[in-house]
Amino acid sequence: MALRIEDYAIIGDTQTAALVGKDGSIDWLCLPRFDSEACFAALLGHPRHGRWLLAPDAPVTSVRRRYRPDTLILETELGTDGGLVRVTDCMTPRDRIPDVVRVIECVRGEVPCKSEVVLRFGFGSFRPWIHEQEGTTWAVGGPDAVALDADVPVTMEPDALSSRFVLHAGERAHFVMSWCPSHARCRRQVDPEAALGETEKWWRRWAKGCTYTGAWRDDVVRSLITLKSLTYGPTGGIVAAPTTSLPEKIGGVRNWDYRYCWLRDATFTLYALMQAGHKHEAEAWRDWLLRAVGGDPQHVQIFYGPAGERRLTELTLDDLPGYEGSRPVRIGNAAVHQLQLDVYGEVIDCLYQAQRVGIARDEAAWRLQCGLLDYLESNWRVPDEGIWEVRGRRRAFTHSKVMAWAGVDRCIKMVEGLGFSGPLERWRELRAEIHADVCAHGFDAARGTFTQYYGSRELDASALMFPLVGFLPGDDARVRGTVAAIERELLRDGFVHRYTSSHDVDGLPEGEGVFLPCSFWLADNLALTGRTDEARALYERLLALRNDVGLLSEEYDPTARRFLGNFPQAFTHVALVNTASNLESGKGPAHHRGSGGPGGP
Repeated sequence: MALRIEDYAIIGDTQTAALVGKDGSIDWLCLPRFDSEACFAALLGHPRHGRWLLAPDAPVTSVRRRYRPDTLILETELGTDGGLVRVTDCMTPRDRIPDVVRVIECVRGEVPCKSEVVLRFGFGSFRPWIHEQEGTTWAVGGPDAVALDADVPVTMEPDALSSRFVLHAGERAHFVMSWCPSHARCRRQVDPEAALGETEKWWRRWAKGCTYTGAWRDDVVRSLITLKSLTYGPTGGIVAAPTTSLPEKIGGVRNWDYRYCWLRDATFTLYALMQAGHKHEAEAWRDWLLRAVGGDPQHVQIFYGPAGERRLTELTLDDLPGYEGSRPVRIGNAAVHQLQLDVYGEVIDCLYQAQRVGIARDEAAWRLQCGLLDYLESNWRVPDEGIWEVRGRRRAFTHSKVMAWAGVDRCIKMVEGLGFSGPLERWRELRAEIHADVCAHGFDAARGTFTQYYGSRELDASALMFPLVGFLPGDDARVRGTVAAIERELLRDGFVHRYTSSHDVDGLPEGEGVFLPCSFWLADNLALTGRTDEARALYERLLALRNDVGLLSEEYDPTARRFLGNFPQAFTHVALVNTASNLESGKGPAHHRGSGGPGGP
């Protein structure tokens, strides 16, 4: 079986990513892109579904690992009775061909070691043709070819490419695995040590651009590097996570494919990167957005492939048993066909924020914003599936209406403060109309709280976003009442649940962990309402959940004390970065979003 989710770390090249376990096994890797078929899929099954183990060939008595400072180079130290080895893993940021570089070094004593490469293309479904050609071992199947180079002998066994060797103190063994199209067999010689050095320089140069200088700088930089690792370099797209079907409940069916570019997630990610000084990613994402969305705003999807692909049909892989038996294993995502009105407002907001931090003005982007707003103007009253992508019937979700308001508000601010042109008076009237409608139908006056959808008594943690986007000030009685209600009904074991899961609302069996971004939003709200000490305490508690290399998943099980959901999750790391900035500034999150202003009572 796979390890616990928190026992993995990520390496990547800004086009795809691998998960490396504490045992020295790469259990997940899709080549050549995030959304390609996996050649290592043991994460969702067993070693026979593909993995690469590089470790001592003796019982391991201790494990310690870290990233080299300000990089995505992973070092794992594995101790045995006979000595200690260090496994160093990275993927070199690339232009075309992906490489996985692995070096195992004996730090102390004498240690027998092994490398076992079990390649299974098609998400573990078939064995490739393995052969040797000109001193390189090849695994070929369908469109994929993988070459393995090593400076120790490689044996072609029926199920694996294996190496057995003994290292003494100071000795190293090097391995490089490269992918290319099977029809091309393109090869380039990679010097592993040089690749490590170049990769280290690349990441440190990028991390040096971070402008955050607060108390949590190391934590913020680690999350920013994680977010950067989820960008798809050639296009500027940003994936929500590098994995699929890691369950929100062990043994449950809430298993989704997150290897795509959600507009919502990408927007929040870009906001975090921009605030930390990384403007290049914002420009690249804006250009990706213009290409991906294209055409009529009414045909905007909530997510796309890394290069803007639209057809992302959901399928199940019945030959994979799933993570700890959590089935089905899904690729693609049927939510691509959903209507989520909040996405329109979030995209408009992100483009507005890009202008505020000095991204070059682009008239095509403004035309897109106006087109999105035209769609909202005609459709903001329409029920949708909402931020949580429910698979029940559409409803008038309150969060969706608030984000529609935010989209109108940001376009108004583009005209008022940034010199763009638009029908200002009409938009002001629309903004006020949406605001009044939300306060009339999305607020339960008897209980003093905003509700999940119009006419509902259910609560939803997405209401914590309302003051963060400036819909109401943090000291408004309705905000305070909502925070109090969420603390009373959705706060359990010190963390915030998204909502009270109900089959009637989301169309799925009940049960999931706590959705970690919601707890960061609560910290933001506590700070806004003057409860600064409580906000900082909650933030520190959330930081303590990270695994030993500073990574977080989508959800957390407070009872079992383990990660749930796809990993590492961009949305969670975005929340970590933004909350650090909010707590450090002392000004409140709304000031950072450039929000607020007239628009309603």
